[in-house]
Amino acid sequence: MSVVSEPIHMQTENSSQSLHLLVAMPALNEAATIANVIASIPADIEGFSKIDVLVIDDGCTDDTAKIAIAAGAAVVHHPESRGVGAAFHSALAYAIETHVDVLVTIDSDGQFDPNDIPKITAPIIANEADFVTASRFKDPALIPVMPEIKKWGNHQMSRLISRLTGQSFHDVSCGMRCYGRRAMANLNPQGAFTYTQEVFLNLAFKHMRIAEIPIPVRGVREVGKSRVASSLWQYGINTLRIIFRVYRDFRPMQFFGGMALLLTVPGLLLGGFLAIHYLRTGMFSPYKWTGFTAGTLFALSLILLHMGMIGDMLNRHRIYLEELLYFQRNSKSPDRNSTADDR
Repeated sequence: MSVVSEPIHMQTENSSQSLHLLVAMPALNEAATIANVIASIPADIEGFSKIDVLVIDDGCTDDTAKIAIAAGAAVVHHPESRGVGAAFHSALAYAIETHVDVLVTIDSDGQFDPNDIPKITAPIIANEADFVTASRFKDPALIPVMPEIKKWGNHQMSRLISRLTGQSFHDVSCGMRCYGRRAMANLNPQGAFTYTQEVFLNLAFKHMRIAEIPIPVRGVREVGKSRVASSLWQYGINTLRIIFRVYRDFRPMQFFGGMALLLTVPGLLLGGFLAIHYLRTGMFSPYKWTGFTAGTLFALSLILLHMGMIGDMLNRHRIYLEELLYFQRNSKSPDRNSTADDR
């Protein structure tokens, strides 16, 4: 990636803290809306002395990048479209490298109102959360008009993430979010297709404080079609693949142990059936197949359990490496006052 322009800094006068905010916007052919979204970002947000705007040009073939530069944003170019997840990776790397205190992500298609940014930055400024997400479904009065199948899909995805994390979330797919420095330094997402659910799992498993703020959102794009959810089946499959990998990496014993248990139970039932039959008749026939099947299931469950133990050891190494990454990222930050360091 390469930065082709420097942002126009929005210096605020009413801030009591010298915090730096970066508003990042992934974009793929959003020339029709990008200028208006950038212009709508408040120039003065409580708690910040500097506000920058970053547009991630994810392989645009129109004038999105030129329009964004003219509007005062910095632009990071991807030579080809790599996905929303990859765009977030670039935004996160840029935020860490430029030592910003708070990162906000919004879509560049105008679905979110930039004037709502202070609502999601407030919990970070007050040190009440490490990660804040706008929520389209937490407040029933603010649920946007959108296809019922998308509402159902969002609800099911939120139920899945809530179950995996042991917390309660209403909207895990919204793109308007806010990250404090602690959350940014702890994040190391891998998904290129999308990142929204992965971030929830990653930060929840690391015991970050997560908050949902109800925000009114336009349910249907004003221009064009969604690049992520244009095909619900593809979106669901790709998202589940990312969730599968994250849960496997962070909770290997539960992941592989659960599958081992699923194989052990029918193995016990089949083995018990064969044992009872043998005690009654003194013969294994005609149910020898149950013995072979039970043995195979037990063997597979032991293999899965062994994989879980190996995964648990690898997970410990990952934790150590991510702790080193966390301290390495923080060591690159310039000296700041203690209030900013707490974010």
